[in-house]
Amino acid sequence: MESEKKITVAGAGSIGCFVGGLLKNAGRDVSFFGRQRIADELQHHGMHLTDYSGLDVRLSPSEINVSENPKLLSHADIILVTVKSGATETMSELIGVHAPRNATVVSLQNGVRNADILSDALPDHDVRAGMVPFNVVQIGNGRFHRGTSGVMMVSAGTPDVTSILDVPFLETKGSSDMKMVLWGKLMVNLNNALNALSDVTLVEELKDRKWRLQLADQMKEAMSVMRAEGISPIPPSPVPAWLIPHILRLPTPVFRAVAKQMLAIDPQARSSMWEDIQQGRKTEIDELQGEIVRLGEKHGIPTPVNRNVMQKIKALETVAS
Repeated sequence: MESEKKITVAGAGSIGCFVGGLLKNAGRDVSFFGRQRIADELQHHGMHLTDYSGLDVRLSPSEINVSENPKLLSHADIILVTVKSGATETMSELIGVHAPRNATVVSLQNGVRNADILSDALPDHDVRAGMVPFNVVQIGNGRFHRGTSGVMMVSAGTPDVTSILDVPFLETKGSSDMKMVLWGKLMVNLNNALNALSDVTLVEELKDRKWRLQLADQMKEAMSVMRAEGISPIPPSPVPAWLIPHILRLPTPVFRAVAKQMLAIDPQARSSMWEDIQQGRKTEIDELQGEIVRLGEKHGIPTPVNRNVMQKIKALETVAS
């Protein structure tokens, strides 16, 4: 039965704890593999999940199976990989050593290459690409807050992982074209860096037309290099990718009216890259703007806006370290 499948979250960070917590709340058999700092926090405070819509879910410490021991992977039927992109290869090695060969591995990570990295390292495993459209901020004391809306997507296949992950407050759908879905998410994620640079909430940033114009310019470059690569991105929004830059350039009152129909955003929401900078962690800028710059170099298409944003984030990383 679906509820009897054992799920291990490989990377108990913001996304991993939020997604895994909702699965646990729905009665799924979930364990969390993460750093000792997170394990200590969850074992002391439990887990508190909230979001922009009023969600309020609490799990007691006794309900949470969390450990930094990779042997936790050994009983998993489904492994949800939620580590930062830079840790994908390390996680794939741990999965290869400890996880059963019949386990399904689902990448719920930013960027477009992680599922391929996992597939190459784990040729005997069923590896699926996934896309998490919303952002989650770790507030502390076991609380994880979702700041934006969206439907989670996972590669369709057999067994049907989607039906296991589709639980209350975590709508999940299958897709037969995850490559284009991931590129669409990357396009939207180009705003992560701008939010970090603005140092204001997502709502305040998007109210400011100068930031929206920068995002629109980044997206224009992204669309150009994707077109050269033969990529037709499918963004996590109700409008096609080509239309988003035009919407961003609208006068602010018009933009706000249109944006309300596209995405729900918590007034206090910020991007995960902002959180990384604040915490002195390495960001995923190489997996976001870096991908656009690399494709531009490959096809001889200039990408000065994305390159400039990438350089600014790398400068902040240097200061933070």
